Amino acid sequence: MSLYATLRDQDIASLETYTAADTDYKGGAEYSKPLIEDTNLWVFVAFAIVVGIALKAGLPKIISGMLQKRAHEVRTQLDEAKSIKEEAQRLLADYQKRQREAEDEAKSIIEQAKADAKILSQEARAKLDEQLTRRKKAAEDRIARAEAQAIAEMRSKTADLAVAAAREIIAGRVDDKAQSALIEKSIADVRGRLN
Repeated sequence: MSLYATLRDQDIASLETYTAADTDYKGGAEYSKPLIEDTNLWVFVAFAIVVGIALKAGLPKIISGMLQKRAHEVRTQLDEAKSIKEEAQRLLADYQKRQREAEDEAKSIIEQAKADAKILSQEARAKLDEQLTRRKKAAEDRIARAEAQAIAEMRSKTADLAVAAAREIIAGRVDDKAQSALIEKSIADVRGRLN
């Protein structure tokens, strides 16, 4: 026996029970409504027909297929979302790695720049010290030359004064001829010693 036949038999049995019990109370008198006028019956019959047609047409299989298709689409979307999430995590890890590398590179560049600046500062200080030493030595050399020149000029003037004084002293004590020879000899001696 098919499901449709079973439902039909159950409907008929329930209709008979319903019809017998369906009475309306009016003025104390009971009367029964004819079965054809009962709206509940026709709603039930229409429902049973729609369900029967749906079962006959394979509606449960269609609904099941639609649900399986939707479940497959949802699974596909979840798989895509999972792969996109994994890719995003990989990209994030890659960008974080690049950022750390860039920060490390920036730190090494800064450290190298500081080291280079320190070296340049030391070299500049050494060059400045060397330049100051050269200038100091040049100044000392100029002072020494000026001092030597001043001493030489003083000696020269002193020698000239000594010669002039000796000439006067000798001129007063020696005759003219001996005096001239002695003066010339003394002048040559003094000049030889002083220069």
